[in-house]
Amino acid sequence: MPNRLARAQSLYLRKHADNPIDWWTWCPDAIETARRDDKIIFLSVGYSSCHWCTVMEGEAFSDAAIAAYMNANFLPIKVDREERPDLDSIYMQALQMITGQGGWPLNIFLSPDDLVPFYGGTYFPVDPKYGRPGFLQVLEAIRLYYDHDKTKLDGIKGEILTHLQNATLLSPTALSDTLLRRGLDYSAGVLSSKSPGPSFPMIPYAEAALRSVRFAWNSPYNSHEVSVQRGMDLALGGIFDHVAGGFHRYTVDPTWTVPHFEKMLYDNGQIVEYLANLWAMGIREPGFERAIALTVQWLKREMTAPEGYFYAAQDADNFATIDAAEPEEGDFYVWSFAELHSLLTPEEVAELQTQFTVTEHGNFEGKTVLQRRHAGKLSDSLETALHHLFAARYGASAVDVFPPARTAEAAKTMAWSGRIPPVTDTKMIVAWNSLIISGLARSYGVFRTLEDLELASQAARFILQNQWVNQRFHRVNYDGKIEILAQSEDYALFIKALLDLHQVTRSLPPNAPEQETDWLAAALRVQAEFDEYLWSIELGGYYNTAKDGSQELLIRERSYVDSATPSANGIAIANLIRLSLLTENLDYFDQAEQTLQAFASVMEQSPSACPSLFSALDWFCNQTLIQTTPEQISQLETQYLPTVAFSVLNPMPDGAVALVCQGLSCQEPARTQEQLHTQVQQSLVRKS
Repeated sequence: MPNRLARAQSLYLRKHADNPIDWWTWCPDAIETARRDDKIIFLSVGYSSCHWCTVMEGEAFSDAAIAAYMNANFLPIKVDREERPDLDSIYMQALQMITGQGGWPLNIFLSPDDLVPFYGGTYFPVDPKYGRPGFLQVLEAIRLYYDHDKTKLDGIKGEILTHLQNATLLSPTALSDTLLRRGLDYSAGVLSSKSPGPSFPMIPYAEAALRSVRFAWNSPYNSHEVSVQRGMDLALGGIFDHVAGGFHRYTVDPTWTVPHFEKMLYDNGQIVEYLANLWAMGIREPGFERAIALTVQWLKREMTAPEGYFYAAQDADNFATIDAAEPEEGDFYVWSFAELHSLLTPEEVAELQTQFTVTEHGNFEGKTVLQRRHAGKLSDSLETALHHLFAARYGASAVDVFPPARTAEAAKTMAWSGRIPPVTDTKMIVAWNSLIISGLARSYGVFRTLEDLELASQAARFILQNQWVNQRFHRVNYDGKIEILAQSEDYALFIKALLDLHQVTRSLPPNAPEQETDWLAAALRVQAEFDEYLWSIELGGYYNTAKDGSQELLIRERSYVDSATPSANGIAIANLIRLSLLTENLDYFDQAEQTLQAFASVMEQSPSACPSLFSALDWFCNQTLIQTTPEQISQLETQYLPTVAFSVLNPMPDGAVALVCQGLSCQEPARTQEQLHTQVQQSLVRKS
């Protein structure tokens, strides 16, 4: 009989609906029941495309003996981290303190009276293996400890709670003159470090390192080299789907060869923006342009809802056949040597082997993940060969729309003419959609492909028209059902997306569709709500959750650490500076300065943790407004000008091509392109 999660909107929660465990969602009733019955809260956090979350669901969470003990002695709560990043952040920090590392599934035990954690872990097997105890053993030990060692338990809880509370207490500090250089150098260092483990995109670090390229610093790291190399690894490596577009989440190796095959919307938005910026900087690698173009086609084909927004993610696993009992990791994306020979001509196979890592024995469980051997443009004949592989995978040589498999059951029962695809999590998350909108807007600014702008605009309009309920911004949309108050990353990233759209629509070509939305006015409205509900008047910066939506939280955090996505406060500061330039309202600039000072101590002590704050500091130090004509803006947008905002000036001063302003003053009108170039380049590095 299905449990409570059968009624959930979240795909991740519904995956656990048939577990014998009596799961609850995070809600006041669950917490009150745990307190009344003195049951330890077992909080389990994950997400739909998480491989080890799926494994644990099929093993420990489906085990009858474990479920019986769990239901009798604990109150189990299941949380989708993509719905509630605020909860995930608090308890992930606690888990890292308890075990020294984190990850998903996040499984943690809370005292019911105060919700303070005291023990946790990630994947727990049914039986002891991988050096981990069996899950039932863990549960029995935890219950015994909770019932009979309250003194020690209280001591551990007190230590953890103090640590969590202290992490929120940051003393405002003045910004030092050397802070920007140190921070951007640290990001270049992080990007250049080599480790034997997995390889992640780490775009917040790459974006900060790219900013440092324009400064003539004597640095121990070659920021230009490491920034370009990161682009090459992404566009040419196995992390990219060379057949159909889209980037996987990471590779399991240091050589960027074998990916963990899920595709997350948030990665793809950031990578598209980053590769476009590399191109704008003058690194005209054809692989960058190809990766962006194919990723846009993947978005259109597989990730865009009929209403115009973008789906959240695609799983790493898929069923190899309709009779398969369990899905296989990566089956949708990999190729056996025999398959390649059956699908391609001998000449095509030979060329594929020249340009990609194709061998008889493969590089992933006897099959091949395509990874390019060389940079440069692929030949037309090789593109044709890759198109044949596309047709074999999707069942047609040209697929405009590929419907999502919304559940494992749908994947096995829908009529696929090619391979059975992974399950797609079709929820709309504002923050992740915003990252894609920004990526597409930047791609349009650089390559002037109207399709990119149209996709970005329709997603932004959907959010503006659908994500407000009772005049409050909401984070998630499930096929028209709106849930969860927006969190700081939703506000910050959506405001950035709106500003990005505003900037690239200052200079539209005659064949562009008319813009129906005043993007700047929309950004100002969202910013006003952000300030009203999440701004910290006393401390500066933005809380993760609204003041009326955080009552049940153990602590109220202000996000400043970057993870796979940029921190909300880093993005928010840059937004405030851009708004001050575009509106001439210095209140925004004052807020930005207050927020930077609020986190200055963290930036001094842990520069490797917060690259987005240093990108924001770059905006603060080198903010530049270029006032000029739409035609001039369209040329300037194709360049890499990381701290520039554009506005149309009409009329222009006689004989001038642009007016370059920095801070509270403007330079003399630039009357030639050479003078304009000189003024802009000087303005971008005036404080370093």
